[in-house]
Amino acid sequence: MIKIVTKGLEFDKELKKKIEFICEFSNITPTIINGAIRNIDRTNLSYIEPHRIIIKGITFLAFNYSKTLYIGNLSNKIELKDLEAFLKALN
Repeated sequence: MIKIVTKGLEFDKELKKKIEFICEFSNITPTIINGAIRNIDRTNLSYIEPHRIIIKGITFLAFNYSKTLYIGNLSNKIELKDLEAFLKALN
């Protein structure tokens, strides 16, 4: 039987502060869900589940120490500095 071990990841404080600041400036409250590391027991296979930030029903994916956010999946990306403009375009 395959056993999957999950360890929670803490959201990087700097990244979290930047995202919350941008959302506060845009009068939006984000929902932040911490990611996890999933390992398959007795193997060297692991998967890093990204942190999820939900803003206005759109899920953004983020990795610690990265300045890139992914919109919905890993193929659509946006730089953190462009998040405010993206959120304004939604209105």
